[in-house]
Parts: sequence; structure tokens; C-alpha cells
Amino acid sequence: MKLLVVGGAGYIGSHTVRQLRAAGHEVAVFDNLSSGHAEALPGEVELIRGDLLDAASIRAALEAQKPDAIIHFAALIEVGESMRAPGRYYRNNVVGTLNLLQSIVETRKVPLVFSSTAAVYGTTDAVPIPEDAAMQPESVYGETKRMSEQMIHAFHVAHGLPYTVLRYFNVCGAAPGGDIGEAHPNKTHLIELACLTALGQREKMMIFGDDYPTPDGTCIRDYVHVQDLADAHVLAVEALHAGKTDAATYNVGLGHGFSVREVLDAVDAVVGTPLQRELAPRRAGDPPRLVADASRIVDQLGFAPKFTDLRDIVQTAWDWHRTHPQGLGSNNKDPSPLPLAGPLLRSFTSLPLVEGQTAQHKQRTEISPPFLLPLLYSSSSTTALPRVASRRAA
Repeated sequence: MKLLVVGGAGYIGSHTVRQLRAAGHEVAVFDNLSSGHAEALPGEVELIRGDLLDAASIRAALEAQKPDAIIHFAALIEVGESMRAPGRYYRNNVVGTLNLLQSIVETRKVPLVFSSTAAVYGTTDAVPIPEDAAMQPESVYGETKRMSEQMIHAFHVAHGLPYTVLRYFNVCGAAPGGDIGEAHPNKTHLIELACLTALGQREKMMIFGDDYPTPDGTCIRDYVHVQDLADAHVLAVEALHAGKTDAATYNVGLGHGFSVREVLDAVDAVVGTPLQRELAPRRAGDPPRLVADASRIVDQLGFAPKFTDLRDIVQTAWDWHRTHPQGLGSNNKDPSPLPLAGPLLRSFTSLPLVEGQTAQHKQRTEISPPFLLPLLYSSSSTTALPRVASRRAA
């Protein structure tokens, strides 16, 4: 199968590209390089430099590549930033997805796998959370994902577009071997923050509340390893291509959770040095438990996570961070110690950033003219299809 992975050079996207290739599929990546890392993609993977906010660029890519299916990761993902700059998130996440959908139905009406999030649920009393739980997002980020899901379903009803939505819980870990992993400019994930604290980039870890109704009093979250999540994408796109699914939504998680203390204890055990911890009051809006009901994807697609032991998950993250303490590539912009701040424990902070590559790739494809920053675009910013030119990297 020939696949186009949109936003495929990011954290989850790059791991998925590897798993797709391991499964025998041909892969090209479409990415705006807004926070890209050359080393995240195999050298033989073709990169199309473009932006979803320029509808002509994605249409040109679809015309040139003629993929059998598309996986869509590209999104802005920071919950806090989304509340401070909502326009940027609605424009990038919603308009970008709309441009992709319109281009698909106008060029090649092929199946779509969409990267969504548990943020669409908001705070819920359901434990575990099923896919039919009410969608009540509490952040602009979560709202943009809910809106994108609704648009995708509307295009299915109107145009027969086959789709699968994957709602992630807390994505964590790194590729075994430690050569790719999390390299976000903004550090918000608990395991990542703990590893950086062990490396001396942070002074201590904050625990926000120890009086929750959980066994050790700290919040519990469902942590899914990034490689298991990548495998879920392989299963989803293969099922769509085979006609086994037509319009499906799946939670992706382990189906059970680990507490903040359990995570920090696991990091202590893996790195061999106890982290300094500080107890702080609860934060408003942190539910005691956020755990996926993942039975649907297990039953229907045969999803079988391989990384179920917390120490194994942490070990892959530690192997990555200790060998890449400042991340990857030219987007490793801030080598200074991170400011002291506690980990964000909400389950909806785990979607990938859009990332890219550099000249180390054997081949890359550029769309001309060069693109400006995403905020400068609108869906109608270009009317003519740009030229697609391939060249060898130096």
C-alpha cells in the first residue's frame, strides 16, 4: 500500500512511519517543517515540504503521490497555548483539516486515519472512558479535535469518505534503541519531565495533590507506548484499505493506568537515582482517573500492546533522553535548563507536533514557492497548483 503521512516527521508520526515501512508499505511524508527533526525519518522516505493551510500544496501532493490512504497527524497540541491563542489553533487544526478533506474528495477519495485525543472527552466520571462517552472538551485544543472529527464524519456522510479516528490517551516512551523519541520544544509530559529532571535539566518534580481517591492519593493516567500507538495506526489503515471498516472511532490506551507516584518511582528505579519531589496543592480540573476503555480496538482490530510494564516504558524513554539530552536536529532551540514547573497530568497533552527533516535525506520533494509561517496562510491563499520538484539532497 502507498501511504501519505501528513505531519509524519513528528514524535508519533516518525514512529508510525517506521512501523508502516516494517509492515511493507511505501510511505511519503507531507510536513511544513515547523519544528522538524531530520533524524526522525529514514533517509529513503520522501518528504513533501508543504503546509495544510495552503490548500494548493496538499492538493498538489495528492495529485503527485496518488496514495492509497492517508494518515493525518499534523496539529498544534499544547493545551495551555490553545487557551491563550485560540485563533491560531482553530486556523491550524480546523482549517488545515478542512483543506485536507476537501483536497481528498476533489482528487483521490481514499481512506483517512485521523489523529485525535482523549481531550475531546474533557472531565468525565466514566472509568474507564468508552468511545461513546459525551464529548465535552475543556480546552480550545480539545475543541479543535472534536470539530475535526465532526468534519470528517460529515465528509463521510456527504462523499462516502472512509475514515478511522484514533483517540490517544497519554503517549510516552521511545523507539527501542533510543534513536528517536520525544523532542517537543515545550516539555509537558510527565515521563519526559522526570527524565529531564534526572539529567539535571530541572531541579525537582512537583506532585499536585496526594489526597485523591486513588490507592496512593495521586492522579492516575493511562500511558500508551508510542510504538504500540504506531502499531495501532498500521492496524487501522490496513483495515480501512481492506474494507473491514468504513467509519470507526477507537480509543488507544492500555485500559489501565499508573499513578504519578508510580511513574516517578519507576523513573527512580530505571535511572538509579531518586528524583527530588515536592508536594503541592491540587490543581483545578485534574480528575482522579483518566483511563481508556480500549476493548473496541482490541476486539475489532486485534490491537495488542507490547509495552505494558511501566519500567519497560520508562526504560525506552530514558535511553532516548540520556543519549539525546537536547533532542534532535536544528529545532533543539533551547539548551538551557527548563523553568521549574510541574508536569501537566491531563491526558489530553499527547498529540504530536508537526515536525520535519533536513538535507540528510537521500531524496526530498519541495513545493514551490517557499512557504511562510502557517499563521500567514488562509485556505484561499493560493489558487494555482504549485510546481512539485524533486531533487537529491547534498
